[in-house]
Amino acid sequence: MSRQEVILCNELKSSLEHAIDKCPHDKLFILTDEHTHRLCLPQLGGITALADAEEIIIGAEDVHKNLETLAYVWQALSEQGATRHSLLINLGGGMVTDLGGFAASTFKRGIAYINIPTTLLAMVDASVGGKTGINFNGLKNEIGTFAPAACVLIETEFLRSLDAHNFFSGYAEMLKHGLISTPEHWAELLAFDTEKIDYAALKSMTGRSVQVKERIVEEDPQEHGIRKALNLGHTAGHAFESLALAENRPVLHGYAVAWGIVCELYLSHIKAGFPKDEMRLAIRFIKENYGGFSFTCKEYDRLYELMKHDKKNTAGVINFTLLKNVGDICLNQTADKETIFEMLDFYRECMGL
Repeated sequence: MSRQEVILCNELKSSLEHAIDKCPHDKLFILTDEHTHRLCLPQLGGITALADAEEIIIGAEDVHKNLETLAYVWQALSEQGATRHSLLINLGGGMVTDLGGFAASTFKRGIAYINIPTTLLAMVDASVGGKTGINFNGLKNEIGTFAPAACVLIETEFLRSLDAHNFFSGYAEMLKHGLISTPEHWAELLAFDTEKIDYAALKSMTGRSVQVKERIVEEDPQEHGIRKALNLGHTAGHAFESLALAENRPVLHGYAVAWGIVCELYLSHIKAGFPKDEMRLAIRFIKENYGGFSFTCKEYDRLYELMKHDKKNTAGVINFTLLKNVGDICLNQTADKETIFEMLDFYRECMGL
């Protein structure tokens, strides 16, 4: 799998012109959603290389990350004369970069694409690492490919227009990167003033967070080993996310991951000896900034079944990424049904639900 270039932009226009130059193409397309068409595309005005670009606009939010939207993008590419030598630019959050990347990787057996993530979640997670996909059959990212973007351009100025919910959704993935990297990075994330955001400091922290993911992906692009470290919080988190979607009370991905981190740090404590004080610090930060996801013990079986559907499992055994300490990762850890129910009990108790 080819390595993708990730650029922390000082000046988006010149970086984008350079990235387009490096991708010879016959036609250029830009994929946006209803939000990024209005809020972000105007910031790309005046770029000569985009003068003849065709725009494809899709619905916003995760509810549109489906087969129907994907088919709409394929159809638009086809009808507007895209060939296997065309180039697609995905301008948006994780939904746009995931779905756009999947559309690009499958149209005419694969065309080149560039990601310009516009949310914190997409910058530190979705747009980097070469995973693409859509939700299917009620399951997150059930259908997809490993297909790296030719280039990912990270422009943190987009974050100034981000609301608090979307900021924290992205910040949860940064917390995860902190937990799997170093005590210093983890401490910096817990100490950051999220009420009065220092955007210069956020830019450098975003850069560090992306580097954590890049290093791991480079070592293990297809998730056979260490890349599983990036799944911390996601086995329980994806189950919460899928349940919320099924019950028509959708939650942002990062919130589900934050709640999943609470669950999986508990498992880390009882199974791998993760320090209780460190676990309490994480839980306090998450409780204060993310609130809690409410469910009753009647939903434990359903959550358990959703965890069994996770793509990282083998032979029906639920797999977790756990920690002995900050930066000390234990891959391929398992837990039986009784322990998982205890984990859900702990979550509801410590979150006051």
